[in-house]
Amino acid sequence: MERSTKKMIMYFLIAAAAGVLLHFLYSWSPNPVLALISPVRESIWEHLKLLYFPLLAVSLLLGRGQGGAGRTAWLLSLLVVCAALLGSGYLYHATLRGESLFVDVALYLVLMGVGFLMPRVLWPLCEWPGTGKAAALLTALLGALIVWFTFFPPDNVLFAGLGGAMRTFLTIPV
Repeated sequence: MERSTKKMIMYFLIAAAAGVLLHFLYSWSPNPVLALISPVRESIWEHLKLLYFPLLAVSLLLGRGQGGAGRTAWLLSLLVVCAALLGSGYLYHATLRGESLFVDVALYLVLMGVGFLMPRVLWPLCEWPGTGKAAALLTALLGALIVWFTFFPPDNVLFAGLGGAMRTFLTIPV
């Protein structure tokens, strides 16, 4: 699991930049395929895509060659960071009624950074039997929910557009 600090910083910057690009990808070229990986609207749930897909790519890249345990720590980190985004996004936007772009960007960068630091903390969990399969299954389930709720979001505050836009399904050209 040892990686040089320079490489990790480079991977962090690439993943953070990829998340930022994902944020605007759908607005640049609206279509159902890009809607799967890019936020369609400004909802808390849709912003999971900004963390999920870059961290998934990082887990596949940095976890290769280390057996399942290397990838498992990254997948667990991805799950924890996505849960933290939902919780903190709900707290900030729904409970505190915050609307600051600066806070949103700072939250994204902090959670992406935590996503890169957390695999070292979660490494001991990877030795438990079944942790690798559970992490892969939960990550796949989260990915399936992201895809499903892109097209069929429930009426819930986590799925509500923070900009007051229409329901997601109605904004995707089919």
